[in-house]
Amino acid sequence: MTQAPSAPRASAPTDSRLWIRNPLAAFTANSYDASGGVVVSGGRIVEVLAAGQQPSAPCTETFDAGSHVLLPGLINTHHHFYQTLTRAWGPVASAPLFPWLQNLYPVWARLTPRDLELAATVALAELLLSGCTTAADHHYLFPAGMEDAIDIEVQAVRRLGMRATLTRGSMTLGQNDGGLPPQSTVQAPEVILADSERLIGQYHQRGDGAVIQIALAPCSPFSVTKEIMAESALMAQRLDVRLHTHLAETLDEEDFCREMFSLRSVDYLDSVGWLTDRTWLGHGIHFSDAEIARLGAAGTGVAHCPTSNMRLASGTARVLELEAAGVPVGLGVDGSASNDASNMILEARQALYLQRLRYGAQVPVERALGWATRGSAAVLGRPDLGQLAPGMQADLALFKLDALKFSGSHDPIAALLLCAADRADRVMVAGQWRVVDGQIPGLDIAGLIAEHSAAARRLVAG
Repeated sequence: MTQAPSAPRASAPTDSRLWIRNPLAAFTANSYDASGGVVVSGGRIVEVLAAGQQPSAPCTETFDAGSHVLLPGLINTHHHFYQTLTRAWGPVASAPLFPWLQNLYPVWARLTPRDLELAATVALAELLLSGCTTAADHHYLFPAGMEDAIDIEVQAVRRLGMRATLTRGSMTLGQNDGGLPPQSTVQAPEVILADSERLIGQYHQRGDGAVIQIALAPCSPFSVTKEIMAESALMAQRLDVRLHTHLAETLDEEDFCREMFSLRSVDYLDSVGWLTDRTWLGHGIHFSDAEIARLGAAGTGVAHCPTSNMRLASGTARVLELEAAGVPVGLGVDGSASNDASNMILEARQALYLQRLRYGAQVPVERALGWATRGSAAVLGRPDLGQLAPGMQADLALFKLDALKFSGSHDPIAALLLCAADRADRVMVAGQWRVVDGQIPGLDIAGLIAEHSAAARRLVAG
């Protein structure tokens, strides 16, 4: 398999100025008018131009975006890269969450380092081609031989030239103690905490432009003990990193929390020190009005995963009410065994339609695009991403509307979601083109598919 070339270590020279000129349309995720385009220099957006405006200084390069819709790079707040190996697996194709997990855990327990490398590369490439520039992955599977799983993911992210928040997940509550995962997939708390601290020290970057960030992510109430949740919260506070977990995804999970901990999910979150603005939650469906208010007061974020929630029939997150209460809300594609895709622009479409089903057709296209950009950036604590504005990182996605599916469309922004755009023509990360003419330069997609598919067949065969 031919890998994508390594991402350059240095930013673009500060004296280089690229004008992405006069897009067909632009969504900025704020009040700026970018109909004249944006100027990029030093890996940042330095000017946002309205129609007819010219850059304030000469540009060394111009890209004519007259046939492109320009967006901030899309941001994925919840994924499980390794699950690309178990997409559309027959035995769980029609199962809800708990039986789905119970059938898949033994398969996932056979994961090898090379399997994960292939799976992560497939997930990242698929995300990148969909206009996604930053991805959060929740990796909680560390069977014997997989101790360096996060290190493998770091290298995959760097090869694709993307940004990522990689969460050091964990499972400590195995079947022997009343949890769902098999014992072969759980780890001792001291092993988890030691590796978490190592990863933060080795890889976590801070401030604007960070490429790799590490967060701590005990998996879920039904797979970890209260002790590892509390210890992770203390470490996150001490080392100033973020916290992530699954919460309130299904009614079964709510029942489990009451039976195991004698608490509802948000009370459980509070009891272990997680009701804070450094926390974001995967799914966040089954909250009461009072719990939504508590989450909003704490600034705790939610990763809305509409496709997965529909596929597993888990329920519908109350996104508009969460936002009204002050909860940051972003989008996640979730694992590729419950989606079963890694496509952020399609996820924005699904979010739009699912929320319209709950709240009505007046939910605008722009709001769904906002969840995928500015909202997701807020969930990950990245004020430097998710908008077209001066000083923001030059992470951009450009889509063409020249396919048959768009013929007859009128509003270019609306057409992206209503006509089901699924692939970006150009994608930029930190001022560097990472997708050109709908392709990832240097990545042998056919070879990747062949090797990844063979690994998937081996994994399920046992």
